[in-house]
Amino acid sequence: MNDAAGTERHDGRISRRGFLRTGISGGVLMAALPGAMLGSQAEESSGTGPGAQVPDLDEKTIGDLAEGMKSGRYTARSIAESYIARIEAVDRKGPALHCVIELNPDALSIADALDRERKEKGPRGPLHGIPVLIKDNIDTSDRMGTTAGSLALVGSKPPEDAFLVKQLRRSGAVILGKTNLSEWANIRSSRSTSGWSGRGGLTKNPYALDRNTSGSSSGSAAAVTANLCTVAVGTETDGSIVSPSSINGIVGIKPTVGLVSRTGIIPISHSQDTAGPMARTVRDAAMLLGALAGFDGEDRATEESRGKAPADYTGHLDAKGLKGARIGVVRKYFGFLDKVDVVINRALEVLKAQGAVLVDPADIETIGKFDDTENLVLLYELKADLNAYLARLGPGAPVHTLKEIIEYNERNKNREMPYFAQEMFIKAEAKGPLTEKEYQDALEADRRLARKEGIDAVMDKFNLDALAAPTGGPAWVTDLIDGDHFIGGSSSAAAVAGYPSVTVPAGLVFGLPVGISFFGRAWSESTLIRLAYAYEQATRNRRGPKFPATADLTLF
Repeated sequence: MNDAAGTERHDGRISRRGFLRTGISGGVLMAALPGAMLGSQAEESSGTGPGAQVPDLDEKTIGDLAEGMKSGRYTARSIAESYIARIEAVDRKGPALHCVIELNPDALSIADALDRERKEKGPRGPLHGIPVLIKDNIDTSDRMGTTAGSLALVGSKPPEDAFLVKQLRRSGAVILGKTNLSEWANIRSSRSTSGWSGRGGLTKNPYALDRNTSGSSSGSAAAVTANLCTVAVGTETDGSIVSPSSINGIVGIKPTVGLVSRTGIIPISHSQDTAGPMARTVRDAAMLLGALAGFDGEDRATEESRGKAPADYTGHLDAKGLKGARIGVVRKYFGFLDKVDVVINRALEVLKAQGAVLVDPADIETIGKFDDTENLVLLYELKADLNAYLARLGPGAPVHTLKEIIEYNERNKNREMPYFAQEMFIKAEAKGPLTEKEYQDALEADRRLARKEGIDAVMDKFNLDALAAPTGGPAWVTDLIDGDHFIGGSSSAAAVAGYPSVTVPAGLVFGLPVGISFFGRAWSESTLIRLAYAYEQATRNRRGPKFPATADLTLF
């Protein structure tokens, strides 16, 4: 790289636009495409015909790309090719972020088919031709793998697409590939390094390459903020959408458990697991959420969502949506870092200036009381749910039980456990069935403390529309020896309750993003999206990454 190519600045930081130009100029775009995507696909494609321009991907939204396709400036193929080239330039080379664990070898043929369909019938909807990356714990019954980042599942062939993948395909989205993650969604060890998997290696933070992306939807978050895709899908059990979204300066929505089907997602806990959208804007996240949501007869939790989920969440986007809203400030989630408090207190002033009524403090009195019971529930459900998932893969699966995964990891210590062990897996394997009293009591305590005596109680007491708190701290320096250095966050109450949460960029600490979370009762996604959108529009806090080697500690 050199200054003439526009990819390097005198301060050592890398220009995003420079990477884009490097990836698509001088014929490099086609050279960057994986071999499986060339050949007959390239020869037969009509997607890059006369008039189709190469898109500038920098901060492009779903609406921007949809308008480009409508006008004929772009095609689904030209957009997909541009993202693939950018992935080659930024993810595989350049700063080598390692966000994308695998590209979809059928992405360009899918884009071509969608371009033909647009010409013949018109678009299916707003996601028609839009590239989406999905986390590598979400089943696709195609030529991609689904491994949760583990070498133990390499070669696994899910019998069908996950329900949410069917939803995406139905919407006309182009599934561009799979993202890296904290292996097994960060449940293997309590001393893990987020963003690392045996299969995908370590995902780097685009805001400072020596810092962590947080987990477990690490690759999804980093890919979105680095403009390697338009939007991505992550999953969360406790913090795995909102924390990496906050740390990577994007919007993340952790829905109510049951709004988005979990069928075909490698699980941890049926009480807390959910997939959700990750995007650079609230509008894009809302659009993706609408596509993901839906009733699935195989996931009983989705039965409750009937009649509670609008077909289109964008109808709730209101720039004046904070006016008159009653928002409780959960001060118990503050205080882990003074500089974060400064950023979030500044955000609260914006909420007031936009007409919100703040109840400060409005503390959840049960915070901290469900930590131990949450851990117990996760251990019991991990064994039961993971074994059930593996059984769906059939006798040809590489592994069939949690016990076999533990044994595989022991046999392959050098590749699977070079930095941290699998003590959480071992503890889960020691648990009995879900009929045991210890589990039943812990689950009851979780629901009572997080719901009735937790979020519901404080919202009833103060007649609140939502609660607000810092999502978490800035990214910590990645430490493969000692593991994560997580200092605080606000995900647990909503996670344990199974209630929704939305994080949106609030500001920077030493150039590292920090988010504010809005969370509340079950099925209140529309309200939370309205509040988050109004805050986003009032602040425009997102600042894209510049890929420096380390954080600039002179910035604050």
